Amino acid sequence: MMGRTTAPDLKLYMDKKLSLELNGNRTVIGILRGYDAFMNINLENAQDVADENNPKPLNRTVIRGNSIVAVKALEAIGN
Repeated sequence: MMGRTTAPDLKLYMDKKLSLELNGNRTVIGILRGYDAFMNINLENAQDVADENNPKPLNRTVIRGNSIVAVKALEAIGN
């Protein structure tokens, strides 16, 4: 019997700039616009910054939750 899946609580991070550490030693930064129960994340103004000297613009993108290793806020998060 499998347990119920609950959505991650990322409400405080909505419309904030985040850094996502991904599998394969990649990092993507962008503004959180949405997410779902599987932690698939919708970012706006996203950039792949694996090469810090040459960020690759991704514009609006969806990152699959199973590829996310860590999430870090790049802006202050209010209560």
